[in-house]
Amino acid sequence: MTASRTHTLFSFGTLMDERVQTALFGGAVPTSPASLAGYTTRPLKITDPAVIAASGLDVHLILERRLGASVEGSVLHLTDEGLAAADAYEVDDYARRRVVLSSGESAWAYLDARPLRPAERIVVVGDSIAYGRCDPRGGWAGHLAAAHIAANEAERRLFNLAVPGSTLADVGEQTPPLLAARRPDTLLVAAGINDSAVPLTGAAADAGTEADGTAGTAQIDRLTGSLEALAAAALDHNARLVVAGPSWLDENRTRDYEGLRFTRARALALRAFLRAWCEANHIDYLDLWEPLRERTELLVDGLHPTAEGHRALYEHLDAHGR
Repeated sequence: MTASRTHTLFSFGTLMDERVQTALFGGAVPTSPASLAGYTTRPLKITDPAVIAASGLDVHLILERRLGASVEGSVLHLTDEGLAAADAYEVDDYARRRVVLSSGESAWAYLDARPLRPAERIVVVGDSIAYGRCDPRGGWAGHLAAAHIAANEAERRLFNLAVPGSTLADVGEQTPPLLAARRPDTLLVAAGINDSAVPLTGAAADAGTEADGTAGTAQIDRLTGSLEALAAAALDHNARLVVAGPSWLDENRTRDYEGLRFTRARALALRAFLRAWCEANHIDYLDLWEPLRERTELLVDGLHPTAEGHRALYEHLDAHGR
């Protein structure tokens, strides 16, 4: 029989209340004082009757990023069962993610389920689509920057460090040394279409590829290693990692693009892998497939969005991430 693990959970609200702990865990749980730097709180209206009954409150708190601020709270030491009970208690507005406490200890915390809404300083990394190719206004990231900064010009920033042609391996290698100077609280990785491309000629065309053209074990290992490196880099800066999946492509127009083949099957396999990895590792995943699906008029060359296509991607991100 497998023994239950102990989990550390940072609480800044009702989970510190002994009445709530008794209702959820059967009694008070071991706690210790803790603080979380780089955050503040804002009120959140609660409508779930069970949560209101347990806490006695219809307004709870939710975390928001703020450079120089700090939130005081407690670390709860929970079993597997206790952590599952806490997950069930928190409403859909919250998502459990990793944070680094002021002590340097890593712990779980319940953050805003919309990962870009509480952000203050965002770093975008990725490929030509994240860079904004084919849109003189800077693509979806340019739209996001304008809206994000306009909401609080004095405090908010967005740095687009995307490089055309980049793969996840490139991004995983190049990003870590670029973060310190920008002091990000959110790292938005546009896990682009280059990771699904296959060279048309040469031995590299078959490397890491299964008979049906989807990713093989070797490529999955490389993708996993790159994502783990990015997750570690984000946590080093107490930043939240957000992965944006590939956008829809029209393979009838991209079969021979600069010596590469882009197919819908491989793009969908990449999308499925990224979604599964994010879910397994409690990382935020934003899907960019649907906004351009079957809308080939929004693609310049079957791969890169037009200015209108970038606008559609931004509106989707805005609706689901902010």
